[in-house]
Amino acid sequence: MAIVVNMPRLSDTMEEGTVAKWLKSVGDKIEEGDILAEIETDKATMEFESFNEGTLLYIGIQEGDTAPVDSLLAIIGDEGEDISALVSGGSSTVSVEETSEDSPVVEDEETQGGGEIPEGVEIIKMPRLSDTMEEGTVATWLKKVGDDVEEGDILAEIETDKATMEFESFYNGKLLYVGIQEGESSPVDAVLAVIGPEGTDVDAVLSSGSGGSKKSAATETKKEAPKSADSSDNKEVSKPVADGARIFASPLAKKIAADKGVDLANVSGSGDNGRITKKDIENYTPSKTAAPVAASNVKADNAIAFQPVSMALPSGEEGTEEVKNSNMRKAIAKALGNSKFNAPHFYLTIEVDMDNAKASRAQINSLPDTKVSFNDMVLKACAMALRKHPQVNTSWSADATKYHKHIHMGVAVAVDEGLVVPVVKHADLLGLTQIGSAVKDLAGKARNKKIAPSEMEGSTFTVSNLGMFGILEFTSIINQPNSAILSVGAIVEKPVVKNGEIVVGNTMKLTLACDHRTVDGAVGAQFLQTLRYFVENPVTMLA
Repeated sequence: MAIVVNMPRLSDTMEEGTVAKWLKSVGDKIEEGDILAEIETDKATMEFESFNEGTLLYIGIQEGDTAPVDSLLAIIGDEGEDISALVSGGSSTVSVEETSEDSPVVEDEETQGGGEIPEGVEIIKMPRLSDTMEEGTVATWLKKVGDDVEEGDILAEIETDKATMEFESFYNGKLLYVGIQEGESSPVDAVLAVIGPEGTDVDAVLSSGSGGSKKSAATETKKEAPKSADSSDNKEVSKPVADGARIFASPLAKKIAADKGVDLANVSGSGDNGRITKKDIENYTPSKTAAPVAASNVKADNAIAFQPVSMALPSGEEGTEEVKNSNMRKAIAKALGNSKFNAPHFYLTIEVDMDNAKASRAQINSLPDTKVSFNDMVLKACAMALRKHPQVNTSWSADATKYHKHIHMGVAVAVDEGLVVPVVKHADLLGLTQIGSAVKDLAGKARNKKIAPSEMEGSTFTVSNLGMFGILEFTSIINQPNSAILSVGAIVEKPVVKNGEIVVGNTMKLTLACDHRTVDGAVGAQFLQTLRYFVENPVTMLA
């Protein structure tokens, strides 16, 4: 039977989407989990995967075209199947099975246990929110058992291996059951929640809908119900607090607050459960409070009365706090561990004269609307050096070494939960200002968790720069499947010898970590010599 795939709602505010790129063509075989297309929403460009198998029979929205949510996006079915009725009827012919294609929410009409789910009851499962997501962690529940839920309400914030994303409801009803508590992780497709009419036998739904649940719905309801029934509890969470408790705010509100320097703890939220929205930040006006003067420190003549200092030795308590590893941190640990222990690393370090680079950068930045950093210059120099030393622009596999004809530069960016590597593609074909603009844009998206998975894939070489933190020299772990990574230290002003005389000069240390399976010592050394030439002679990078 042919399956109609509609334009999904991929964000809480999305009303229409644009097909940025089709990754499958009509006639292609589709497997469950294959990426069908890249869809641009009002917040980001996201990969949209198939939840069905078959042949791609029809594409309803072409690349570059925009269409409302629920518009006919594609049809998947058996090769040669007649789909004329579905194409002419559009989305009006979508069956219950087809509706599951609209979103990551999975609805089982026919149960594994052989029973049927009552009408109006929806079993919501852990969605796959990224192409590499295998499990998710519920960071925050924004609804409680017993709360009314409307289509479009944000149910929870779910942490994937790449970002924390809002997960909205596509159904109306009451939240009857929560299967995964805050802070808990579960695989994709595990039962996340049940929504339906009040009074539904949730135990029966779970046992018929998913072959039995590991938790009793009655027990879960008993735990949650007092919180939702107690109106005083609801009032307590209606305003964020500044005592370390979690503050509920949408990602957009957090970004605007960070840009304006607004402390979210001082903002009252108008959304569900005191959630801070964009409007709350825009309407926020800081209150002016005078700092109180401690009466015990003031005498009648305004002289400060100092208290005697105790000479007793301080005593403290030992303590340890366990912070659960985020999915992003787990993914970083796994990738770096595999690289360090599987790829034989060796390191080469050179010191580069930066006098010409500093002078050239000052001249370039004196031009109107131009801003180039030293990191941009290093990225451009690396791209040009890779063109002359293709052995470094490779990837190792068990059967062959892949020589990449394109040069995609990975740029390590620190975020709150770890490290991500956005990719500047075809860096050797870009000018210094173009590289600078690309890096600034990608780094901003990464720090605001708005970067698309496709913008972090495909690197052939990586640069990690800690010079801005005053680090003189360090070594990095190779970002596989790259064969090398460059570590960039700080520019230091120090005495150097030039023309037999000691003068003040500016130097910077560069360390290349190489995978010895693909890059030999002599190859790495020759690459660094070429890199030094470009960095020390920036005019060669302007051609």
